[in-house]
This record gives sequence, structure tokens and C-alpha cells, in this order.
Amino acid sequence: MAVDYAVIVVYLAGMLAMGWWGMRRARSKSEFLVAGRRLGPWMYSGTMAAIVLGGASTIGGVGLGYQYGLSGAWMVFTIGLGLLALSVFFSARIARLKVYTVSEMLDLRYGGRAGVISGVVMWAYTLMLAVTSTIAYATIFDVLFDVNRTVAIVLGGTIVVAYSTLGGMWSITITDMVQFVVKTIGVLLLLLPIAVVKAGGFSEMKAKLPTEYFDPLGIGGETIFTYVLIYTFGMLIGQDIWQRVFTARSDSTARWGGTVAGTYCLVYALAGAVIGTAAKVMYPKLPSADAAFATIVKDELPVGVRGLVLAAALAAVMSTSSGALIACATVANNDIWSRLRGVVAKEGEGERDEVKGNRAFILLMGVAVIVIAIALNNVVEALTVAYNLLVGGLLVPILGGLLWRRGTAAGALAAVAVGGASVIGLMAGFGILANEPVYYGLLASLAVYVVVSLATKPTDAAALSAWRERLAGRGTEEPATPDPVTV
Repeated sequence: MAVDYAVIVVYLAGMLAMGWWGMRRARSKSEFLVAGRRLGPWMYSGTMAAIVLGGASTIGGVGLGYQYGLSGAWMVFTIGLGLLALSVFFSARIARLKVYTVSEMLDLRYGGRAGVISGVVMWAYTLMLAVTSTIAYATIFDVLFDVNRTVAIVLGGTIVVAYSTLGGMWSITITDMVQFVVKTIGVLLLLLPIAVVKAGGFSEMKAKLPTEYFDPLGIGGETIFTYVLIYTFGMLIGQDIWQRVFTARSDSTARWGGTVAGTYCLVYALAGAVIGTAAKVMYPKLPSADAAFATIVKDELPVGVRGLVLAAALAAVMSTSSGALIACATVANNDIWSRLRGVVAKEGEGERDEVKGNRAFILLMGVAVIVIAIALNNVVEALTVAYNLLVGGLLVPILGGLLWRRGTAAGALAAVAVGGASVIGLMAGFGILANEPVYYGLLASLAVYVVVSLATKPTDAAALSAWRERLAGRGTEEPATPDPVTV
């Protein structure tokens, strides 16, 4: 394992070096939070694909393939569909707004009265997303170094918190590009063909497994619908995803770069399902489907290749973890703390060092994420809570604001409150993993949004005019900074 260890150590050291490099670039709020809004199509595509394809998509995607066969691709496939929909229909308008958070967009659209409540919901989502990604370190480091769960979480979490705190979005962008390349080589170019060959090829796989393993809808129509509702729509409104859209240097970069990333996700989804199906042939009686990835890597890959593929899994987890962490800190600082602080701030106070403040919040949220990850055991439940809150509470007011002119601030606030409360109450009644909470919570949010919006005074004409100006990209230019990275 010495060669494998060396590969991993070099990879982790490189991540920290990228954090130090990013610290030297991030001299303004725009540079620190959205990489100066200067990413070109190739870098934008790579980083967008990296953040959406995390540990759940890699380890979990292979696990679903092990359990259901090719239809196990649907979870990651719906993530790709959501990214494609975001890129084609909404990304250009989102990028032109030149904001930092989803709540800022809601304030612009509804006249400045929707931010704090939506910020709390978005903060809860990004926090739980960061926690679930951090928990995944335990699986990878257990295979690598045979360390206990707590040490694994602290080790992986500390590295991500360190490079994210140092350089903000610049560090995360560069590390995500490295992680994207490592994932592509490790999972698509190495693990996929090796797994198929070791399983005896597709003909052997078909001969040894039940026919439902090769049924595209074998996982079940209701499950696929739920994946679409949670993950496809979740991609449209998540702060972690929008914050990457804000990094694009132009409308076309956001649209076409995101389309490339979404297409890559579809390929990655199928690859994970095929690897899991091959693992089912080789190891038909694993105690857990989620153990399929680690088992096939540990037992079937040669020295060196094994280290690279494990680095790919680590890359998948780190990219999602760092993206969720900076999103969580951005929302906590800009949408919650800054607004509350503004209520009691005294006139004449000096302007804060915003980079320093955001850096402090990344460190604070990072420590909180590590502590919660150590205390929490069920990754699936935590992820389900996060996406149920996001979709149930924020999907309607966000898409309503983008698509329906008659929507009002009162309608948006009511939709957030009723949708979020309904999801929490229904999860308590039906169970966290039930489908009903997000179904009924979303319907309740939609009904309240429409009824309250129609029953209240339309949004002020001046606010709507300012909103249209921002959507058109007028009056939102930020000062240029030297030495752009626009690949």
C-alpha cells in the first residue's frame, strides 16, 4: 500500500498548496466568494461538474448500481438533468443579477423583505449538505489508513476547511479542477473498464444477474419521480449551485459550460451504475450496498491505480464538501448575521474587512460541520432532510419570482414558512425517508404562494423595474481585477 499512500499524500498536500495560492488572489469580496466572476467555459464546466458529483454520486451511485443494477443510475442522472435545466433556462439570468446569494435574489425580486427567513432555510440546507459530505470521509480513510471514524472525519474535514478558509472560491475552484481531472481518470477511465473486465464482460454480467438488473426502470417509477422532485428541482435553487453560476464570466459561459457539465453528469451516472452492477457479480453478498465501491477498489485494482481511484473518491467528497461549506458560510454571514448586525449597528462604524469576515465564517461553519458529522450517523437521512427543506421551502418562491410577475413578498414569505413547516411536520409523521413530506410540502407551498400573492398588493412597480434592469444585466458591473483566470 506504500505507493497508494504516496499518491494520496501528494494529492492532499496539493490541495493545501492550492489553498495557499488562492489566499494570495482573494483580496476582495467578489474574488473570495465568486472568484471575481471571471471563470471561462472550461474551468466553469469542470468546477460545476465537480461540485454536483460528490460522495453520494460516487460511492452512493455505485451502491445503487449494486442494489438495483443499471436503474441505479437514476439518482445521479436526475442531478445531471437538473443541471442541464438550470444551465439552459435560468443560468444566464442568474449570472446577470450579480448577487452573492439566493436570498439576495429574492430581496431584489420581492422588494427587500424575503431575505432572512429564506436565508435560514438555505443555511440549514447547505449545512446538512456539508455535513453529509464530511461524513463520507470515514469510508474512504477507513479503506486507506484503517483509522476510526472520528479521526477520518477530522482529518478530511480539516483539510477542506483549511484550503477553503485560506483562499475562498479561488482555492475551491482550482482544487475542484484538479478533482474533476482525478475523478475522470480514476472513475471513468480506470475503474469502469477494469470492473467490467473483472466481472467477465457484459455478457457474463447478464448471465449471472436477474433480468431486472438491466431494466432501465427497475428501481421503480415512484422512486424516479421522487429523485426528479428532490434532485432535479434541488439543482435549480441550491445556494451551492447558484454560487458557482455567479463565477461565470458571461451569460454564454454559464449556459454552455453548465450544459457540458450536466452532460458529463449523465455519463458519470451510467458509469457508477455499471460499476455497481459489476461489483454485484463479483461480490454478491456484501453486508451493505455502499460497501461496493470500497470493496472493488481494495480487492480488484493494482497498486498505484488503487491509490488514484481512492483519490478520485476523495476528490468527489472534497469538491462537494468545500462547495457546500463556502455556500453555508456565505449565507450565514451575508444573509443572516450581516442583516441582524445591521439592525443594531451604530452609525459611523468603520467598514468591515469583508474578506476577513467571510473567512472567519468559513472557519466557524467548518468547525461546526466537523462536530455535527462526528455526532451524526445516518447520511441518507441527513441528506433527505436537507433536500426536503430546500425544495419544500424555497422552490416555489424562487421559481415563482423568476417566472410569475404577480408573485409578492407576502406570498413568498408565506410559501417559505408553510412549505418548510409542512415538510418538517410531515417528516415527523411519515418518517424522514418517506416520499409524502416533499410531495405535500411542495403542494402546500405552491397553494399558499398563489393565494397570498393574489390576495395582496402587487409588488411595487419601482422594485419590479429594478428587478428587470438587473435581469438585463444593466448597472451591475463590478470593477475589473488584474491577472484574470478565464480558462
